[in-house]
Amino acid sequence: MNELDRKLNEIFTGYVVRKDLVKLVRGNAAVPSYVLEYLLGQNCATDDEEQIAAGVERVRDILAKHYVQRAEAGAIRSDIKQSGYMRVIDKVSVMLNEKRDAYEATFENLGISRVLVDSDTVKRNRRLLVSGVWCVADIGYSPNEAKDESPYLLQQLKPIQMARFDLDGYIEKRTRFTVDEWLDVIIRSIGLDPEQLGKRSKLFQLTRLVTYCERNYNLIELGPKGTGKSHVFSEFSPHGILISGGEVTPAKLFVNNSTGRIGLVGYWDCVAFDEFAGVNKRPKADIVDILKNYMANKSFSRGIEQVTAEASMAFVGNTSHDVAYMINQTDLFEDLPKVYHDPAFIDRIHAYIPGWEVDIIRGEMFCTDYGFIVDYLAEALRSLRGLDYSGQLWERFELSETLSTRDRDGVMKTYSGLMKLLFPGKNATIEEEAEIIEFALEMRKRVKDQLYRIDETFARVDFSYREIGGQWREVSTLEEINFPNTYHSRDKVPWERRDAEEPLLSMDDASVPENPDLQLSQSAIVSKADEGPFVGHKSYRENQRGVSYEKLFGPYLEGARSIEIIDPYIRTFHQCRNLMEVLEVIITHFDYCVPEIHVHLLTCPDQYDPVKQDDYLCQIADALHPFGLTLEWDFDDTNTIHARHFVIDDKWDILLDRGLDIWQKFDSGNAFAIESRVQEMRMVKQFEITYMKL
Repeated sequence: MNELDRKLNEIFTGYVVRKDLVKLVRGNAAVPSYVLEYLLGQNCATDDEEQIAAGVERVRDILAKHYVQRAEAGAIRSDIKQSGYMRVIDKVSVMLNEKRDAYEATFENLGISRVLVDSDTVKRNRRLLVSGVWCVADIGYSPNEAKDESPYLLQQLKPIQMARFDLDGYIEKRTRFTVDEWLDVIIRSIGLDPEQLGKRSKLFQLTRLVTYCERNYNLIELGPKGTGKSHVFSEFSPHGILISGGEVTPAKLFVNNSTGRIGLVGYWDCVAFDEFAGVNKRPKADIVDILKNYMANKSFSRGIEQVTAEASMAFVGNTSHDVAYMINQTDLFEDLPKVYHDPAFIDRIHAYIPGWEVDIIRGEMFCTDYGFIVDYLAEALRSLRGLDYSGQLWERFELSETLSTRDRDGVMKTYSGLMKLLFPGKNATIEEEAEIIEFALEMRKRVKDQLYRIDETFARVDFSYREIGGQWREVSTLEEINFPNTYHSRDKVPWERRDAEEPLLSMDDASVPENPDLQLSQSAIVSKADEGPFVGHKSYRENQRGVSYEKLFGPYLEGARSIEIIDPYIRTFHQCRNLMEVLEVIITHFDYCVPEIHVHLLTCPDQYDPVKQDDYLCQIADALHPFGLTLEWDFDDTNTIHARHFVIDDKWDILLDRGLDIWQKFDSGNAFAIESRVQEMRMVKQFEITYMKL
């Protein structure tokens, strides 16, 4: 176990589980992850390997004996008749039979129905009345001659979820973790390895969870296939439901006029629509109108009475084109059915997750370390759902007065949800809170910017914020940064640059003005100086493209003879590959009239495999020496190097806060992957760089 594993097991004893165990016990059981982790939590919530192994066997035994496979339903019904009793794990739904004045249960996999359920059980578990709940049930058998009665008897029923949750204890224990540790714990808990994700990608995953801890939150995520868009809505929580196919009737979703029964929005914390996109889909107009009213006002009416509900709405679907095509030709909502490609519907969406920035799920991205039992985290989010953290924003910050009411609501809800997830004790620093506000503004701005393309009646607003009494900081979407020339080209609402001397950030020049009052991540830049290379500070957003070592260092290398690279992390294969790519840039600027160019590297030894590290450096030196580049290196055995420098001929000192390791993970082993051949196509980590003349 690593340090975070030990910390989790010590502080949250009994509520954590090793995430790879789900795969070990699942087998061919088609049950959600929260069901399996519920069983694992009862049997394997420990760090003792022997107890874990024994617990896994118990869970396998429970599933083998009690989980109902559809193909074996007939044999299990026979076993119940022969023995008179059996415990089963199945999905159970309940309906009220008015003629009998009784509640009747249906067991989905077992294939039995009209099983009598007492009123107290239904009262304690009202979700049984809508779409069903996974349960552990004890079923007996008593033959009878009545045609309208089932011979099966429900002796006991227990939904698979936690009975109690201590919110105060959860909040207190959260304070023992740093924000980065806590963020990794949540990412682990939903089944992903945080080491494979950048900070921005982790925030996207957290935004999906806001639907569970924030009432009436409207979220959309459109992007390529295979990015796990629907995972947290189908596998994460017993309090959410995923509607496959993206279509549902008004009676099922809102209220059945014939029976008066409230639909899904009255019983679930989150209702998610899978495969929501598709221009050829033809949803009924009546549900669209009710949905728009509900998303705006938290209430709905089907002609009988006004009903309020608290369910959040999540819409996920695949895009048919890449982001460049959508920005240059259509809009980011192009794949929605026509009735949903409507400004009135789109304006009610609080946040848009750019699915094209979310990695396609690969095998190595799944977590094998410890995380919360998902049922425990689901109960934590449900307990936080009744609290409102949005008012905390006004204690330190203010938003632009030009934001519309819906813009403000969207920002506030995203902010409140992320604060609940990361800082349930409301103990964020002002810098941490500013990061969440900026992210929330971007999520809503992505929606508003598309409305400018679709409907000319919208007025432009300023997505900016500031500390009370401080300087205003303007927020831009990453698409606005990556496509500065076309991002606003199709807008129906007139658009003008704020300041001709501060154009929007382009992919060729991601610098930031030398203005200490301006947030580093903003999209204003300094005009290129005519007299030579840029001097000053630049900042790059996470997942930004269009960056290369040539653009970062090339203008400073002409005529260079001696270069000093100070970077403590030139150790592993990919870090040495980064060094090789930088040296390739250096050699393209090498004047062959001079005997040689000398590069000296100061780094730290790899504590795990120093021999391989030295071998990599030797191979690099041997490969470049015939071309006039001499590479030498020294190791700082004290491991005290922190600042990263790129010093050129005692003329330029280039400070790199991340060193050379600026790239997000990509498939470097695939010779046909464009990212492996063209650096500008790679996504970067967030980093800053400062150019100083010596």
